Amino acid sequence: MDRHPVELLIEKADTAINREDFDTLMAIYAEDAVLVVKPGLEARGRDQIRKAFVAIADHFGHSLAVEQAGLVVLEAGDTALVLARTVVSATTLPPTVRNATYVFRRDPGAGWLCAIDNSYGHDLMIQDEG
Repeated sequence: MDRHPVELLIEKADTAINREDFDTLMAIYAEDAVLVVKPGLEARGRDQIRKAFVAIADHFGHSLAVEQAGLVVLEAGDTALVLARTVVSATTLPPTVRNATYVFRRDPGAGWLCAIDNSYGHDLMIQDEG
């Protein structure tokens, strides 16, 4: 069975993050995309998203590793919802599994682009009560 084009883009994005290839990574995002940097902090648009990824790489001592341990792509017209089991690790972070949610939209000139990158998924709804 052929893989969905969005799955291939996510794989490309993971490789770009791991290699700190931010030019390749930005080409995967829509111009008006939103990245959840952490709960309560979002980057909007390619410029902010690029700056966020540079800061994240610095924060993790350039050792960040991202990979997918499972994906489901639900497509309707020009929109694709991705439910993912994303594994994030670094030298200072043991492998952490996140139930991520991504939204892609098909652009007539550019193909599929990531519009919403939320590696925290439903965890955004969990309020810190401490």
